[in-house]
Amino acid sequence: MVKRSRIGDLWIVAVVFAVMLLLLLIFVLQNGQQAEVSFFGTHSALPTGVALLLAAVIGVLLVALPGTARILQLRMRNRRSSTPPPGWPSSGSVPLSRTGVAPAPPTPRQDG
Repeated sequence: MVKRSRIGDLWIVAVVFAVMLLLLLIFVLQNGQQAEVSFFGTHSALPTGVALLLAAVIGVLLVALPGTARILQLRMRNRRSSTPPPGWPSSGSVPLSRTGVAPAPPTPRQDG
């Protein structure tokens, strides 16, 4: 079995992206009828396909804004919790396990 590489995965993503762009282009070209668009008092006439595509892009951006804010909030919280408070020993002095608890010191061997 051949291992997958990052370049191979990137190639697949690029081909899928190109097919999606082609489908969007066909959608816009087939929906060329003019649509009247009004927004906060401004009026414009756009092709229907362009108006729908623009609405979809704006919708995606509106969904991405709160998601981005939440990701940044979690990163800041994680960064704050990973720095020890003043006066605590540095993280290099006592190695911690994945649970954040220092391992017990090894017990001396007793040869009998």
